[in-house]
Amino acid sequence: MKDNELVTFKKDVEKDNIPLVNDFDNYWHLLIVDDDVAIHKVTKLALKKVEILGKKLKLYTAESAEQAKELLQQNISFSLALIDVVMETSTAGLDLVQWIRDELKNNTIRLVLRTGQPGQAPARDVIADYDINDYKEKTELTTTKLYSLTYACLRAYRDIIALNDNRKGLERIIKSSNEIFAHQSLNDFTQGILQQLCTLFHIDTGGVFSNVNFIAASHGQKFSKIIAATGRFTHFLNHSLDDFIEILDKESLKALYIKGGQHFGKDYFMGVYESHLGGKNLFFIEGIKDINNIDRQLVEIFGANIGVAFDNQAMFEEMEVTQREMIYRMSEAVESRSKETSNHVKRVALTCQYLANAVGMSEREIDIIYRAAPLHDIGKIAIPDHILNKPGKLTDEEWQKMKTHAQIGYDILSPSELTVLRAGAVIAGEHHENWDGSGYPQGKKGEDIHIYGRITAIADVFDALVNKRCYKKAWTIEETMTFFKDMSGVKFDPSLVSILFNNQDEFMAIQDKYIDSPHQ
Repeated sequence: MKDNELVTFKKDVEKDNIPLVNDFDNYWHLLIVDDDVAIHKVTKLALKKVEILGKKLKLYTAESAEQAKELLQQNISFSLALIDVVMETSTAGLDLVQWIRDELKNNTIRLVLRTGQPGQAPARDVIADYDINDYKEKTELTTTKLYSLTYACLRAYRDIIALNDNRKGLERIIKSSNEIFAHQSLNDFTQGILQQLCTLFHIDTGGVFSNVNFIAASHGQKFSKIIAATGRFTHFLNHSLDDFIEILDKESLKALYIKGGQHFGKDYFMGVYESHLGGKNLFFIEGIKDINNIDRQLVEIFGANIGVAFDNQAMFEEMEVTQREMIYRMSEAVESRSKETSNHVKRVALTCQYLANAVGMSEREIDIIYRAAPLHDIGKIAIPDHILNKPGKLTDEEWQKMKTHAQIGYDILSPSELTVLRAGAVIAGEHHENWDGSGYPQGKKGEDIHIYGRITAIADVFDALVNKRCYKKAWTIEETMTFFKDMSGVKFDPSLVSILFNNQDEFMAIQDKYIDSPHQ
């Protein structure tokens, strides 16, 4: 902009005030509020071509408090406002300051009041009564003093924003840490790590991390996985850490990885933390700027604690895998007594998962029923082989013995404090209850039957009908669907039967994935 230009508010907004989007973050945005256009000119001249803390200045002008309010409500991150006290009224500048702090709720912008009539608003009273950062007479603001004032205000603004970003980053870390153990949300956790590291390294991402080269990985004795990756590392996501080690080798960083610990390079940070599980956790981020010793210490403390958090997550996942493995082993041990049903528990679990999703259960509930469904017939462990594998029709006495498996399964699992096993108890005890109340062991009816039991009833019977058993041939899909149509509202929840009919191909796809013998 030429030095002799005196721009109006409208021209400022439309032509000079709004930078190109790509250049927006390269500027400190300063607002000059004064009804004397000469003051605008002098201020712009004094700050011409000034660069502070690595950024240029972008000056915006308003000739009244009302025009300033319009600018301040736009999507512009103003760092500093130089405000005249007396404009359209004798207290217009003071009123504007109060509006910015109290109504706009902007506590980060630095506010400097300037006055040409010091006696009208005494400095001591103004500083005491208003949330401002400085109060100057216009005559004392020489070019040098204006530069010093601007520099000090922008440095304070930068530090306030950094503190605010740190707080937000820590809040996200805390929230994500909770979610790891409540919902296993590892992606949110690593995103929080990245945000906090970017803040500590003064990397301005604008909330978008695609331009940041970051990677996080967990490497155990039997397990190695890259769990977060951005920028040039994105294609490594979910790959083995060994793939990324090749990159480190090419860039002469492999030795640092092997050595372990924390390493700061010219533009990178690598943290390698020994795991209590016999492996390593890795964080690697590029594009960092020079950081001071305090920031370096914060990063070192932060990294060490995050390493511990990843260890905790790994142990949690190991416990989850162990629990899931034990449930499958127990279930398959029971089902192995019926030679034709080796994949029965897998198919029932997947069918329950599909139905639970179709009825709108939460992700947590879907996961619970998926993991608990294999336990539906755990009570058969107490049923004698001659009854369990009898090829013909059971006698009344044998049938009564067979029916006890539902209550036995409930009694085995219900004392547990584990969520999945308690869900398994409900499923074992209620998946033979009928919608019309004619089922067993308690004769529950309709929605008194837990949704877990109603879903598993559909999955269990569907799988039993379309597959061969020692006491029957496999039914055709037409015969099976006719049975479900006839039993809707009798044995089964009508709404679940409707889902079965509307998604028949998906249920058969599960059968085909884990087939025992060809079904017709």
